[in-house]
Amino acid sequence: MSATAVHSLWTTAVTAADPISKIDAPKIEYGQLAPTLIVVGAAIVGVLIEAAVPRKSRYYAQMFVAVVSLAAAFAAVVALAADGYGTTKAGIAAMGAIAVDGPALFLQGTILLTALVGLFTFAERRLDPETHGNRVDSFAAQAASVPGSDSEKRAVKAGFTTTEVFPLLMFAVAGMLIFPAANDLLTLFVALEVFSLPLYLLCALARRKRLMSQEAAVKYFLLGAFASAFTLFGIALLYGYSGSMSYATIAQVVDGTVQDITPALAGTMGNDALLLVGAALLVMGLLFKVGAVPFHMWTPDVYQGAPTPVTGFMAAATKVAAFGALLRVLYVVLPGLRWDWRPVMWAVAIVTMLGGAIVAITQTDIKRLLAYSSIAHAGFILAGVIATTPDGVSSVLFYLAAYSFVTVGAFAVVTLVRDAGGEATHLSKWAGLGRRSPLVAAVFAVFLLAFAGIPLTSGFAGKFAVFKAAAEGGAAPLVVVGVISSAIAAFFYIRVIVLMFFSEPRPEGPTVAVPSPLTMTAIAVGVAVTVVLGVAPQYFLELAGDAGVFVR
Repeated sequence: MSATAVHSLWTTAVTAADPISKIDAPKIEYGQLAPTLIVVGAAIVGVLIEAAVPRKSRYYAQMFVAVVSLAAAFAAVVALAADGYGTTKAGIAAMGAIAVDGPALFLQGTILLTALVGLFTFAERRLDPETHGNRVDSFAAQAASVPGSDSEKRAVKAGFTTTEVFPLLMFAVAGMLIFPAANDLLTLFVALEVFSLPLYLLCALARRKRLMSQEAAVKYFLLGAFASAFTLFGIALLYGYSGSMSYATIAQVVDGTVQDITPALAGTMGNDALLLVGAALLVMGLLFKVGAVPFHMWTPDVYQGAPTPVTGFMAAATKVAAFGALLRVLYVVLPGLRWDWRPVMWAVAIVTMLGGAIVAITQTDIKRLLAYSSIAHAGFILAGVIATTPDGVSSVLFYLAAYSFVTVGAFAVVTLVRDAGGEATHLSKWAGLGRRSPLVAAVFAVFLLAFAGIPLTSGFAGKFAVFKAAAEGGAAPLVVVGVISSAIAAFFYIRVIVLMFFSEPRPEGPTVAVPSPLTMTAIAVGVAVTVVLGVAPQYFLELAGDAGVFVR
C-alpha cells in the first residue's frame, strides 16, 4: 500500500473520530489549591537559590523563603476554611483529582504548622561547637562526600552547609498536602512518591554518625520502594475491577450503585478477587507509611539513624498525611467493603498497640524508644479509624493534631542533650538530667506524660476521644486492649522520668546545649499545644468535629 493511501486512511480515521474536539482544556481551581501551590513554588524557588545565590547567603535566603511560604500556605488554608470550603462549599477540585473538604483542610493545616515548627529545628546552628570558626547544623557539610574522606574534611574546613535540606523539606510538605486530599488513585500515588523521595534523601544527611544515617536511608528507601510497589499493584487491580481511578466511581462499583455498566465492566465487577486483593495491597502501602505492625520494621532503624530534626518532622507529619489518606480510602472508596476490612484492621490495631508498647520496654536508645512509642500510637489512632462513624473521623483528626506537636517537641529536646560524640541518645546518659538541667528535663517529662496519656495533657484528650469513638462504634474489646497497652506504655515513659529526676548524675555525663531562639520556639510551641489541648480541648474537638465530613 502506498504512503499516500496510508496517509489518507489515517486522516479519514482522525476526521471520523475527531479526537481533537474531545480533549477539553483542564479546569483548575487555583484558589482552592493555593496552599499546595505556594509550597511547591517555594520548593522550586529553593532549588533556584541553590543554583544562583552565593554559598554564604543561601542559609538565610532558604530560611526566609521556607518560613514565609509555610506561613502563607497556612493562611490560605485558614482562608479556605473561613470561606466555607471545609463544610458547605466542600467539593472536588482539579478535574476530580483533589478533594477540598473538612478533613483535607484540617490535615493540611496540621501538616503546615508541624512543618513550620520542624523547620526551626532544621535551621538550628548553635548546638554543635563551631568548627574552624563556622557555625554548623545537624546536616552533613557536603552530602556527596564519602564519610571520612578528604573532600568531606575540606568541606567541613571551608564551613559548607547542606542548605538543600530546605527545598527537600518543602517538596516533602507539598506531597504531604496532596496525599490526604487526593481524590483519585493516580494522584494518591504521585503524592506518595513526591513526599517519600525527599525523606529518603533527608534521612542520609546526618553530620555525625554518617554511616548509620546512610544505612537508615537505604533501609527506608528499599522498604519504601517495596511498599510503593504493593500500592501501585493494588491501584492497578482496583482499576481493573472498576474501570476507573476516581474514588467516587470505585465506591459506586463496589456498592453496586454504578449507572453506566458496559459489558467490560460487567465482566470485571463480578470478580471479587480483583477487588479484595487490590484493596488489601493499597491499604498495605498506607499502613507501611503509618508504621503499623507488621509493616513497621523500618521505623526504629530509620528514626535512630536519621538526623534528629528529620526524625521529628517525619514522625509527626508523615503520620498525619498517611492517616488522612487511609481514612479517605476506607471511608470514601471502600465503605461497601466495611465487613471485609474491619476485622483485618482490628487485628492490625491490636498487634500494633501491644507490639509497640511491649518492645519499647526493652529499648536502651531514646530515639528507638520514641520510634516504638510511635508504633503504639499508630495502633491507638487505628482504633478511631475502625469506629467508622463521624466521631471516629473527628477523633482521629484531633489525635493527629495533638500527637504531631508533642512529637516534634520531644525530638527537639533530644537534640539538646549532647556529649563529645554529638547527641547522647543512650538512656544511661540521661540519668540525673533533672539535677543538671531541671528545665529541659521538666519539658521532656511533659512530652512523655502526654505520650503516656496522663490527664491534663493533649495525649489524654486524644486517647479519650479515640477510645470513646471506638467504643460507640462497637469496638469495645479494642478499647480494653488499648487501655492495657497504654498502661504498659506508661511504664517506660515513667521509667525515663524516674531516670532523669531520681538518679545520680554521672560525672562524665552529657551536657545540655543552649539552643538558639529557633529550637526554643519549637519546644515552647510543643509544650503550649500539649498543655492547651489537655486543659481546654473543647474548642479543638469541635473544630475537628466540624471538619470530620468527607466530600464524596
